[in-house]
Amino acid sequence: MPARRRLFLLLSAFLVGAVVVAVSVFALLPPSTPVATQASVGGPFALVDQDGAPVTNETFKGAPTLIFFGFTHCPDICPTTLFEMSQLFETLGEDARKVQGLFITVDPERDTPEVMKSYIGSFHPSIQGLTGTPEQVAATIKAFRAYAQKVPGQNGDYTMNHTAIVYLMDKDGNFVAPFDLKRPPADAAAALRPYF
Repeated sequence: MPARRRLFLLLSAFLVGAVVVAVSVFALLPPSTPVATQASVGGPFALVDQDGAPVTNETFKGAPTLIFFGFTHCPDICPTTLFEMSQLFETLGEDARKVQGLFITVDPERDTPEVMKSYIGSFHPSIQGLTGTPEQVAATIKAFRAYAQKVPGQNGDYTMNHTAIVYLMDKDGNFVAPFDLKRPPADAAAALRPYF
């Protein structure tokens, strides 16, 4: 019995010592720097809408905004996401006027205002299409910490790899969180209403 007790005391002392060492090591580590905080997503941008009118981030303050980056030649993700956003706006009914949707191109070479206007005409009128010069679009993508890359195809054609999340911005233009459009439209509408 005394041998067991000694073994138990030794084991306990070892565990306490290990905890003290681990706590000391973590206390000495430098504080980690987050890659992207809420405040670092979004910010000033200058683009044009589907009618060619200049817009900035200030244009959309005053109402919550859902922002999606994509391109009109996108075969599946973009039209699916815009369809889901349209379903959300339909479900909101009259409240759809209290929120706005932005489809920002990652392919300004092909997505002129005219092309954007024709493309978004297939979706809910609460969704606006934004484009700009390659430099303006690149700056906007960077501000939202999004990703876009041209992928060469055949015969000089190309496609775009890009971020596929929907950004929820509050009335002041601050990033809230990625917004899930994959749930039933009624659930998405209920999740959005607190931000009106």
